[in-house]
Amino acid sequence: MESNLRPKITYQPIGIIHTSFSNIEGMPIQPAGAADIRGTVEIFEEYSKGLKDLDGFSHIILIYHFHQAQSAKLIVTPFLDTIPHGVFSTRAPSRPNPIGLSVIRLLKIEQNILHIENVDILNDTPLLDLKPYVPEFDQHPGARIGWLKEAKGRVRNKKSDDRFI
Repeated sequence: MESNLRPKITYQPIGIIHTSFSNIEGMPIQPAGAADIRGTVEIFEEYSKGLKDLDGFSHIILIYHFHQAQSAKLIVTPFLDTIPHGVFSTRAPSRPNPIGLSVIRLLKIEQNILHIENVDILNDTPLLDLKPYVPEFDQHPGARIGWLKEAKGRVRNKKSDDRFI
C-alpha cells in the first residue's frame, strides 16, 4: 500500500451504554469524578456469548463512539485547564476519530446487560468494544502525566460544560 493512501475503517456497535446523562453539560468528565453513578451496558444479542467469564472482573474498559461530538479540533482547552493543548495530549471528545474510553466498575451481569458504576458517559452512547481491566497490564507506577500534573486532584469535582458541543 502506498503511504499516501488511507484506508477507510468502519466499526459497528456491539451494544449501547445507558446512563442518566441526557445532556453533556454537568456530566462528570472522568470515572474518577463519577463515584456511585450507575448505568447499564446493553450488549446486542449476537455478541452476548462474548461475555463469558467477564463476571470475574471488578472493572472493565469501555471503548465507545462520542456520538454527540461535533467537529474535530486539533487544539482544545480541556476541562481541567484554561490553556489550549493539542487534542492528543487530552481526553477531549472533539477528536479526528471520536473514540472514548472509560475504566468503570462492573457490578454484575444479567444475561446481556452489564450493571456498571462510576459512569461518565452520555446516555445512548454506542459501544464499540469492551475489555477487562487488568492492573498488571494497565497500571504503570511512576508514569508521567504531562500538563495534567498541575490539575491533579481536581477531576473529582469537575463537570463538563458546553465547550465541546
